[in-house]
Amino acid sequence: MKRARVAYSGAIHGAVEVDDRLKLDDGRIVDENEVVWLPPVQPRTVFALGLNYADHAKELAFKAPTEPLVFLKGPNTFVGHRAQTRRPADATYMHYECELAVVIGRPARKVKREDAYSYVAGYTVSNDYAIRDYLENYYRPNLRVKNRDTCTPIGPWLVDANDVDDPMNVTLRTYVNGNLTQEGTTRDMIFDIPALIEYLSSFMTLNEGDIILTGTPEGLVDTAVGDEIVTEIEGIGRLVNTIVGDDSFPKS
Repeated sequence: MKRARVAYSGAIHGAVEVDDRLKLDDGRIVDENEVVWLPPVQPRTVFALGLNYADHAKELAFKAPTEPLVFLKGPNTFVGHRAQTRRPADATYMHYECELAVVIGRPARKVKREDAYSYVAGYTVSNDYAIRDYLENYYRPNLRVKNRDTCTPIGPWLVDANDVDDPMNVTLRTYVNGNLTQEGTTRDMIFDIPALIEYLSSFMTLNEGDIILTGTPEGLVDTAVGDEIVTEIEGIGRLVNTIVGDDSFPKS
């Protein structure tokens, strides 16, 4: 089942997909363009993987890690499907990152990799924008690069784990203004989903609603104000986002 969170007629609703439309939790059926899409999960602790695809590490001229390179993201940075993402006026290189997002379904502590999938509630699509201008040292936390407001669109759907046959064999694609610019497969992750759950739960408890952003393959392109960015994962969803400039926000 595909589940969403949306705002409609002044209230927030859970919703499911029915015949390419949305069935709200009060029974009403509405069209996709009638709602404001929210992140399908209210993020709790969000883990993001750096350099989890060897081709992406090579693309950035970094050595592939031998241990998961993980940083945290704050809830301020998440927006939903069809939202706008702000590109600062001083940015010279801001690129998208199409990523499979793994949503944890129940508390997980010291999980073995053979049991890891039983802790997954579902999967969604994330676009983990990065602003390279603010990168100081890759091995320091990516706060300024990865935690800016609106810079992590996610959604539109949370797809139940049981409905995804093999999350380690799905295709990721990104389109900029309709042109395909990034294509890869989750088969190429350095650390797969069971390895990441085993690693993180070995020293901390993962809780329901925690999210793991699993990294992105090669194919990064700078974005510009006005661009429409579509990140798409086979069987999971198609996430649309638009880049806007500082002039769309009030001056402080």
